[in-house]
Amino acid sequence: MNTILRKSVLGIAGLAFTGGVFAGPVAAHAADTTASVKPVSVSVQGDKLIPHGVQGEQSRIDLNDEQTKNVKAIIAATKKAGMDERAAVVSIATALQESKLENLGHLGDRNDHDSQGLFQQRPSSGWGTVEQITDPEYSTTAFLKGLKQVDGWQDMPLTKAAQTVQVSAYPDHYAQWEQQAADLVAKHWNS
Repeated sequence: MNTILRKSVLGIAGLAFTGGVFAGPVAAHAADTTASVKPVSVSVQGDKLIPHGVQGEQSRIDLNDEQTKNVKAIIAATKKAGMDERAAVVSIATALQESKLENLGHLGDRNDHDSQGLFQQRPSSGWGTVEQITDPEYSTTAFLKGLKQVDGWQDMPLTKAAQTVQVSAYPDHYAQWEQQAADLVAKHWNS
């Protein structure tokens, strides 16, 4: 796939939300920080993090300090909820797709309805107040609560588990972040 087309696809895919696409901060990332990585047929992280290998081409971004802090907050909330590393992988991959791990507030005309926070949750859809969904621990806990209600999520492909909770207009886009999410969990789970 040529570079312009790939960047366009990744830019459009960047932040998929319930009810539409948001073309805000992802454009800044798509230009020079998103890189395509070849699919991996077997997991290098083991059965717990990527039980079925990854689906499709993988994307990866370089994280700044704020994004790394948000990864650690997602992992801490996952542990506090009594869930395992796989739940953290699903959560981080979802937040990578939804916000590139940036805790986004209201962005005016560039907002998708009232979506905010790491997971682009909507107060109008019952996820919580703006203050709650822009708190990384709360938003992760809310996502995990939804994930726990998905029968068999542990054995599903990541993108199906994430989509069942998020109900995105672009259900397959979560898959592209599975390898980076697994790498981040492997790096930060015990730190």
